[in-house]
This record gives sequence, C-alpha cells and structure tokens, in this order.
Amino acid sequence: MTAEATPSLVEVTGGPAPAGPSARGRKARARAAYPRYVAGKLGGAAVSLLAVLVTSFLLFRLIPGDPVKYMTGGRQVSAEQLANYRKEFGLDLPLWEQFTDYCGKALTGDLGTSYQFRAPVIDKITEALPNTLLLTVTAFVLYTALGIFLGTRSAWRHGGPSDRVNTGLALTLYSIPSFWLGLLLIIVFSVGMGPVPGLFPTGGMESGGEEGFAYVLDVAHHLVLPVVTLVAVEYGQTLLVTRSALLDEMGSDYLTTARAKGLRDDLVRRRHAVPNALLPTVTLIFINLGRTVAGVILVETVFSWPGLGGLFYQALSVPDLPLVQGLFFVFAAAVIVMNTLADLIYPLLDPRVGR
Repeated sequence: MTAEATPSLVEVTGGPAPAGPSARGRKARARAAYPRYVAGKLGGAAVSLLAVLVTSFLLFRLIPGDPVKYMTGGRQVSAEQLANYRKEFGLDLPLWEQFTDYCGKALTGDLGTSYQFRAPVIDKITEALPNTLLLTVTAFVLYTALGIFLGTRSAWRHGGPSDRVNTGLALTLYSIPSFWLGLLLIIVFSVGMGPVPGLFPTGGMESGGEEGFAYVLDVAHHLVLPVVTLVAVEYGQTLLVTRSALLDEMGSDYLTTARAKGLRDDLVRRRHAVPNALLPTVTLIFINLGRTVAGVILVETVFSWPGLGGLFYQALSVPDLPLVQGLFFVFAAAVIVMNTLADLIYPLLDPRVGR
C-alpha cells in the first residue's frame, strides 16, 4: 500500500488528520466577525443620525407661520425692527447658509437658541428631560413586565379562556389612540362621572407647596393617569410578541425531553422555554424604550406633563424652529440609539446573528 493511497495513515504519524474546521477556528472567526458587525451597525446609525439632522432642518421650514412676528408679541413694529430680529437669529441668510450653519453647530452640540425662551435649546431639553424619563421609564418597566408575564401565561394556556381574554384585550387597547384614552381617563377619574368621584389631578406634575416625602407622593399622584395610559396602550405588543415566540418554542424536542425527565410544567416553562423565547422580546424591549420616549408627545400634551413632549407641542405652535428641530433630533436619536443597542446585544444572546 503506497503513501499516496493512504494519506490518512501518513498524516497520523504527524498527528491526527483534520476532519474539518476546528472549534477553536470557529470561535476565532466568530470573534473576528462581531467587530465587523458592530462597525457596520454603528456606521448605519451614524448615517441615520445625519439623515435625521438634515430632515429636521428641511421639514420644519415647511411649517406655516412667521416666528419673527411671534417674537414681537403682536405689537406693531417697524420693518427695520423685523429685519433686526431676522438678522439676530440668522433668518435673513439664504437657506443653504442657514443649513450649513445649523449642521456645523449641531455637530458640536449647539442646537441653537430658542426664539420664545431666548435660551439655548440644549438647556431647555436638559431641563425637561428628567420629567419625560420619569414618565416613560416608569411606564416602560410596568408594561414590559406585564406584557412578558401575560404573554407567557397566554402561550402556555393557549386556546383557553384566559388566553382569549388577554389577547383580545391587548389587541383592543393597542389599537386605541393614546390621546383618546388619556382624555377618557381624565373625564372618568379626574373630573368624575356618575358614582365615580374625581380621584386624580387633571394635569401637571405637582400641586405645588409640597416638600420632602409629601412632594414624592404628590408627583406619584399626578403620575398615575399618564402612566396608566401608556401602559394600557403599549403592553399589548410585548404580550403578543412574547406569546408568539413561546408558542414557537413549545413544540421543541428539548421541552419534550425535559418533561420526560419528570420536571414540572412550571419548571419547564421558567427554566427552558421562556429564556429561549425571550430573544425576540429583548429586541422589542430596546426598540420600545426609544419609541416610548419619542411617542410620549400626545400623552404629555393631554396631561400637561412638563416634559419633552409638552415642550415640543409648545414649540410647534409658534413655530420655534431651533427648539422644534432640536427636539425632533432628540426623539429620532432615541429610537436610532435603542435600535442600535438591540442590534449589538442580539448576537450576544444568539451567536448565529452577525456571522
């Protein structure tokens, strides 16, 4: 028998013959693929943010109304005074010069000066941001936990009465406009209707004059109806995605094996089915966080909540172009950043992604 006819025997003398790509090689390629994947996602996010910057400038130039006339407060002013106002805020420059000036300053963190507040836009955003985060993060935690809990219960008992009730209620509430539900809650629980007395404030964030723990309770009291509105509208999507993902997992062989080993149904669900089914839900969680920050405008306006949404509505009615542009950029950036974070985390949960 020649060496050419028995290459495997010849290779054995120098060590085992490679039968395919080694585990070490696969891990090395995976480690090399992830940085490329991250770079691609970050590059896409940067392009998206640049597109938002351009859109925020051009879109709000189409809004009817003269911000200079608003700044005069309806007083009779001369053409020279109007010209001075336009020169002060750069509105006398050609559109392309306004655009290049806006982009150049925005890249350094300068979003301009508000027409109505005569203050830097970034200061007004920083002032209102904590109030928005208080509302959105509270609602986000509650509707995420509620959606995951009810979604897993519905999937595990799919087809039963509780599943039909949960799914039907989630679809109904998810289709209701948030501003309409907010107004309805104000009528019933703030103003009072029939035997139901007015239990909660009609709007605002505080009653004023409270300090210490009494102030915390006062803010929490004002927070109830806006949070209930957001939770009611948003939890349905998390429930439906969790339910669908868990239903896909329930027919898997590893669950049958776990049951065959004598594990209780509750243990099989918590330790085996739910962790694998939560992968799509994790992506949705990050997307929802950014979307909730951007979509809180109507709820804050209805409840007169002093956050970014109320500030955006106030700026839009002028129109206060620098403030509107800055807020639009913040809202869009929140969605883009959360989507990017979801993309970056997903390969860590499922190694098949990003290869």
